[in-house]
Amino acid sequence: MKKRLLGFALIAITLAVLLPLFLQGDGYRERQLESRIPATPAMPQVAILEPQSEELPDTSEYPPPQEEVVVSVVDPAPAVPAKPVAEADKRPVKKPTVDEPAPALDEQGVPVAWTLQLASFKDEANAKALRKQLVGNGHKVYTRQGADLYKVYVGPDFNKERLTQLQARLQSDFGLEGIIIRFTTQ
Repeated sequence: MKKRLLGFALIAITLAVLLPLFLQGDGYRERQLESRIPATPAMPQVAILEPQSEELPDTSEYPPPQEEVVVSVVDPAPAVPAKPVAEADKRPVKKPTVDEPAPALDEQGVPVAWTLQLASFKDEANAKALRKQLVGNGHKVYTRQGADLYKVYVGPDFNKERLTQLQARLQSDFGLEGIIIRFTTQ
């Protein structure tokens, strides 16, 4: 048994010394592939431009209204007799009065207009139903969708007093109080 163990140890030592000599990897050659990747292009030169125009003023706040300007409007007589209009096409038409003041302008020269926010709904169908009812009564009505509400507006109008009178009429007719706010296009 001792001779077998001694022989096995001798074979293991011989293999440990000679095996690395045979397995150095001299016979292995790595495949060399040609690269098809093009060379890095030259970077274009960046042009630094100076701004040519002035910076616009901040319009995040509503500027206060300027003085009202009074403009007289002349109502010319129609040259051609008017055609008869069908009953379904008749809508109340508001004619401007002769001495109606022109709309006030804010500091940026934009006319100051007002609108009546009549109601806010979570359901779009309710807002459309109220809008349809108000349009049927001859009012200028529009709706706007907010984050989660549909708001119904009446107007806009340049004369805030007219909207105050309209607000009182709509409160008695529809039971909706509403609030008068500055009209914006957003």
